[in-house]
Amino acid sequence: MANLKHIQSQIKSVSSIQKVTKAMKMVAAAKLKRAQERMEQARPYSKRLETVIQDLLASDLDYSISPLLKERQNIHNHAFLVITSDRGLAGSFNSNVIKAVEDQVNILGKDKVKLICIGKKCFEYFENRSYNVEAPFQETWDNLTYTQAINIGNYLVKLFLNKEIDYLSVVFNFFKNAASQEVLNNQILPIKFQDKSKNSLEDIIFEPSKEEIVTTLVPKYFNTQIWQCLLESYASEQAARMLAMDNATENAKEMISDLKLQFNKARQTAITTEMLEIVGGAEALSN
Repeated sequence: MANLKHIQSQIKSVSSIQKVTKAMKMVAAAKLKRAQERMEQARPYSKRLETVIQDLLASDLDYSISPLLKERQNIHNHAFLVITSDRGLAGSFNSNVIKAVEDQVNILGKDKVKLICIGKKCFEYFENRSYNVEAPFQETWDNLTYTQAINIGNYLVKLFLNKEIDYLSVVFNFFKNAASQEVLNNQILPIKFQDKSKNSLEDIIFEPSKEEIVTTLVPKYFNTQIWQCLLESYASEQAARMLAMDNATENAKEMISDLKLQFNKARQTAITTEMLEIVGGAEALSN
């Protein structure tokens, strides 16, 4: 009977966990839908802004017109903008980003790299291992807005212009679809555009000048890139959590099925044993 009670207790516990994981899956699915809409709305704007700047730079403009475009000859201070979540229960969402950053830091050298963390998971991990880490934007995921992306962008630009960092990459989860996310490591400072052949913009008269337009658009483009990375990461987080909770729910379902089978076997054994005892007792009395 003690064994039966133990199995019943296990079934009850797993059933409770299953209810929680199922609820978390539904919440993540609802958040994913909204996050995906915001992300997909931002993608065309970011891409179009990039195309405009590329076209302008291709028309005989020098990259030195903006300090954010100019590559430095000697790179001494590397930095990574690391984007993870504040919460766990999202499969390998956080660990994949952390591993990608660790691999890069091991190549460059721990003392030559600064890590700027967005998300408590990456900050706690690297801080506990004595990396050169800072997290000036701890409340980013509490209320994700474009204003926060601008604040982050302005902070990073200030570090770059003050030569506290010479090269900046962002490591984050890129949203491919609800079942798949890809960890990307993209250079964001100095801003790099693909070289394009000369185009028809040479026949256009600009007011203000092309130089002024580029110097105005480049900081806006940089902030837009930060915003896009945040949206991609947030959507990826919800997709990863939804998938993880779905797997957990299915595993709980299988576990409950196995426990019920064990319970039925144990109960049948107990009944058989009791019947044998009754028969044995009856035979002993008859003798």
